[in-house]
Formats: sequence, C-alpha cells, structure tokens
Amino acid sequence: MTAAEFAELLKLPPGDRAELAISLWASLTDNERDAEFELREEDLAELDRRWSEHVAHPESAIPWSELQRKLHHKK
Repeated sequence: MTAAEFAELLKLPPGDRAELAISLWASLTDNERDAEFELREEDLAELDRRWSEHVAHPESAIPWSELQRKLHHKK
C-alpha cells in the first residue's frame, strides 16, 4: 500500500476506519498475530505483574462499558 492510498483511508469517517481496523485484525490468524507481536521479557513481566495485582484485588476492575463511558466523557 502506498502512502497516498493510506492517506485516503485516513479520510474515511471514524466509524468506517474503526470497522476497517477490526476487519483487518480479525483477518489475521493466531499464528500471524503471534509472529508479528512477539512480547519482550519486560512486557511479559508487566503482564504477570498486572495479572497478579488483579487476582489480589479483583474488586478494582471495572466493566468495559464503564471504561468506555468514562473515556467518552473526558472529551
């Protein structure tokens, strides 16, 4: 894809861009995702730390819908 083609995609309305992004992500196989997004040791350690924190304090989690609401109201 050329830079010009990519620039044209960026002109799409937000909903269309989001739909395109989701469709592209969904088109990847698990193996393709794994090959493209290898985690570094420090990334794995951070994920382990966050998971341990969640397990110790599950009440601190909030539903996705609440996070979306909070993010939309920040604007």
